[in-house]
Amino acid sequence: MNNVVSDSMNTGTASNQADTKFPFPAPSGYPLPQAGEGKEGADLNQKRPSRHDAAGSLYKKPWHMLFYKEVLRFRRVSFQTVAAPVMMALLYLLIFSHVLESRVSVFGGRVSYTAFLVPGLIMMSVLQNAFANTSSSLIQSKMAGNMIFFLLAPITPWGFFLAYVLAGVLRGVLVGIGVWLAALFFAPQLWHPVAPGWIIAFGFLGGAVLAMLGMIAGLWSEKFDQLATFQNFIIMPMTFLSGVFYSVHSLPDFWFKVSHLNPFFYMIDGFRYGFFGESDVSPWLNLALVGTACALLTWGTWALLARGWKLRI
Repeated sequence: MNNVVSDSMNTGTASNQADTKFPFPAPSGYPLPQAGEGKEGADLNQKRPSRHDAAGSLYKKPWHMLFYKEVLRFRRVSFQTVAAPVMMALLYLLIFSHVLESRVSVFGGRVSYTAFLVPGLIMMSVLQNAFANTSSSLIQSKMAGNMIFFLLAPITPWGFFLAYVLAGVLRGVLVGIGVWLAALFFAPQLWHPVAPGWIIAFGFLGGAVLAMLGMIAGLWSEKFDQLATFQNFIIMPMTFLSGVFYSVHSLPDFWFKVSHLNPFFYMIDGFRYGFFGESDVSPWLNLALVGTACALLTWGTWALLARGWKLRI
């Protein structure tokens, strides 16, 4: 194509312009120059954008491209970022349901233990993967030194926040859907949840809370060891001790009260209510507490981004 353009510019004749052929159709909104347009029509390098430019025009704001980049990041290694967490959750389901199905009674025996276990595993997968997506992306960008390119782009702190959080929520939700579909083989009654609106609300809010915690962890960490400390000593224990594998009413009084201090408990309990219409705590209380935590973290994370706190090592 460059040879064709060069020949047209050198000769400047109408016949050469008329013979010019283009291997790709013109993108919408970018008409090709026609024969007889003179020098302006021959300056094809300025008039014809690349296909990447045409695709980029679909994104109306700068943060849309950052969001797209984050989605591509986990999509290209989806076997590791989506399939592997689904497989891990199924292993938990197989082991715990086989061992405890006949030994644990939940909600007065109205719900089987296997069915009770599935929503907890779904929500646990959503939370852990939303956290992992934002935290790992930020620490990798900081250590690789390419964070400077995002800072130079015309992306506001609010746009930066939205791109990372929404991508983290998306990955968590995709993993959660995968766990749910795979678990239907063991608990087919979950195909028809009692209150799907509660499932959507707590799935989104829980994923957003953990995505924001992942951003804070990624900003705070200066190396992978620090991020691993945050995840292994805070996120993992709080997730496992939030009622995923048991009802808190089966705990001794002391641990029952301690469980209510764990914010992850309210996310999982509210999420489980959407499937069975049963929960350990009122779903409205769960929603109020999780919504408050989400609002506070939104303000805190945005404030850190607006200050540029530890965005560069």
